[in-house]
Amino acid sequence: MAIIETEATLHEAHRDNHTHRDVNGGWLRPAVFGAMDGLVSNLALMTGVAGGAVSQQTIVITGLSGLAAGAFSMAAGEYTSVASQRELVQAELDVERRELRKHPKDEERELAELYASRGVEPELAREVARQLSKDPEQALEIHAREELGIDPGELPSPTVAAVSSFGSFALGALLPVLPYLLGATVLWPALLLALVGLFACGAIVAKVTARSWWFSGLRQLALGGAAAGVTYVLGSLFGTAVG
Repeated sequence: MAIIETEATLHEAHRDNHTHRDVNGGWLRPAVFGAMDGLVSNLALMTGVAGGAVSQQTIVITGLSGLAAGAFSMAAGEYTSVASQRELVQAELDVERRELRKHPKDEERELAELYASRGVEPELAREVARQLSKDPEQALEIHAREELGIDPGELPSPTVAAVSSFGSFALGALLPVLPYLLGATVLWPALLLALVGLFACGAIVAKVTARSWWFSGLRQLALGGAAAGVTYVLGSLFGTAVG
């Protein structure tokens, strides 16, 4: 009885310790990185313009223009990229579907050889391949996973990718503009809010990495702050030269 209880405890402990983070990032990773991209790029753009000693109105227009241009660019690029990838995958699936229809035995033999190459006994590999090949759609899914490394039922949506990229970039890019829209007349409130946002984004990124939240937050804060500082100096130099 004690042995059975011990085994049950071990199995339970194994289950508890064998859960993994979503290494693909799910929705969190693209959303956070999109917001971070918008925040860093628009902050750098605004600080560069502010370094040229321009008016408050010019800084606001620059920030809003950077937000709109960057968000639409991100959405268009993401849509085109994901749509092209999806079309390529669909084309390869059509090739595999035709082969399964024209040469089912050859495809079954190919699957059996694949399992055998991974250590399955040849006779068992042939039987497994035979049973899995009975259903054409199941056979297509298995061949796609084994040969192409994709899951036909989990292809990314270009529309979802575009909308999420647009929204996250716009949200990040809005942070440095927001203080000006609320009445700020100097740069430091926008800079402070943006740096807080950078630290928060870095800390959230730690959810999909092995780093601690404070390390990721400080790293992103340092990178974003450096970008803003460099562009501010360049804006000051160019403003002086033009003036």
